[in-house]
Amino acid sequence: MNSKLKEKTLESLSAVLPITGIVLLISILLAPVELGTMTMFLVGAVMLIGGMGFFQLGAEMAMTPIGEGIGVQVSKTKNIWWVVLIGFAMGLIITISEPDLQVLAEQVPSVPNLVLILTVAVGVGIFLALAIVRIRYQISLSKLLIILYVFLIGASFLVPDAFLAVAFDSGGVTTGPMTVPFIMAMGVGLASLRGDKNSASDSFGLVALSSVGPILAVLVLGCFYRPTEAAYSMSDVASVGTTRDVVQVFFHEIPEYANEVFISLAPIAAVFAIFQFLTHRYQKRQIKRIIVGLLYTYLGLVLFLCGVNVGFAPVGALIGKELASLSFNWVIVPIGMLIGYYIVKAEPAIQVLNHQVETVTDGAISVKAMNRSMSIGVAISIGTAMLRVLLGIPIQYIIIPGYIVALLMSVFVPKIFVGIAFDSGGVASGPMTSTFLLPLSIGTCQALGGNLMTDAFGVVALVALTPLIAIQIMGLVYKFKTDKLQKTALQPTGISDDSDEIIDLEVAW
Repeated sequence: MNSKLKEKTLESLSAVLPITGIVLLISILLAPVELGTMTMFLVGAVMLIGGMGFFQLGAEMAMTPIGEGIGVQVSKTKNIWWVVLIGFAMGLIITISEPDLQVLAEQVPSVPNLVLILTVAVGVGIFLALAIVRIRYQISLSKLLIILYVFLIGASFLVPDAFLAVAFDSGGVTTGPMTVPFIMAMGVGLASLRGDKNSASDSFGLVALSSVGPILAVLVLGCFYRPTEAAYSMSDVASVGTTRDVVQVFFHEIPEYANEVFISLAPIAAVFAIFQFLTHRYQKRQIKRIIVGLLYTYLGLVLFLCGVNVGFAPVGALIGKELASLSFNWVIVPIGMLIGYYIVKAEPAIQVLNHQVETVTDGAISVKAMNRSMSIGVAISIGTAMLRVLLGIPIQYIIIPGYIVALLMSVFVPKIFVGIAFDSGGVASGPMTSTFLLPLSIGTCQALGGNLMTDAFGVVALVALTPLIAIQIMGLVYKFKTDKLQKTALQPTGISDDSDEIIDLEVAW
């Protein structure tokens, strides 16, 4: 096996194994699951591990160099209108390619699929163009986010409550496994030619701004459409009696996902071909590497999406229903927190973000520190989402104060943490959230007889919110440690015992 592929697969194994073990324990102790269903879940876990390994390697070989190359080329373009047009086009193409958006569009009632997809894509395109302009003219990300979110919060009061959760969920699903590697690499490419002290921090923030666009766009759409009830239909667990039946079910589903991923990757491959034809940026060896990387990405996403949707999602809904039916159904809150803590590590785009952060910061912000902060944030998200389903708490009571806290914090933390935090919010809400945690929430809501649109939907939005606060808390700790060391270094008397301490976020966090 390729040593790099082996490394990525082992990373995937360490990310998926804990959540698999937790689900097994829950099925034994609290929510019994049929043996055939559990077999489907375990096969899905194996496919997920392999898929994540291939995807991460493919993103590193193909998506990152393509995104960086386009970013560098755009940064050389002097005509600002060409920059805006390229940014808009890239956002539009990448968003339409995002598989998670197709899933969300199927679930939203009263809005035609194409209308919702194009609305979200236009929102991402406009705000990706804005993000590129921000980097080019070194506009403060914190100030821009405050302005945009104040406008967003104001707009949230003008749409029906039933549409609010869907609008915030749309901001999360658009930043999935297709968009994140490309957009993040594009940010690095845009900032790479500047070489000033803020170039590293300005390389982040594209995902953050690209997440705001679809929320605002869907909120505007909510003024014209009035969804009154959920049209969500959970997929039933396939009936299997033997191991051959299990294999047949997955083989039957794979062609559908192979076609879906092909349609998603085709526009990106076309963009690469056109970009290479116009600029001749890449040498033959690099072109071959990118083509192989695209094939790895394709194979990885097919395995990942098939494993998650066929094996994971139905089990999530079943467990949610079983736990909500217990006399002590409050147990779903701590269980949800435990699942959230570990499941975020299984998001393919999370690992791409974490490695990108470690690279850009020269190891000062480690993968381990990022994983820990993200896990804590998502654990709180899922616990809050489960509590909201149990008590019927309106989502705006949580989302609006949460964003206000995150925006106020952005004024005080180091610039680089603002971009990383708001990027991490979009990245955390990927396919694992939409295909396991959302079904878990829906299963719970159905068992309790709640309103799916107002109570169950919104879990993606909450997952996108809490990492903003968690990462910025990490930034405040880092700032405190840095200030302390600087004061110690300036002391006129003697050498402090802390003088040899290295400013490393793993120590600080």
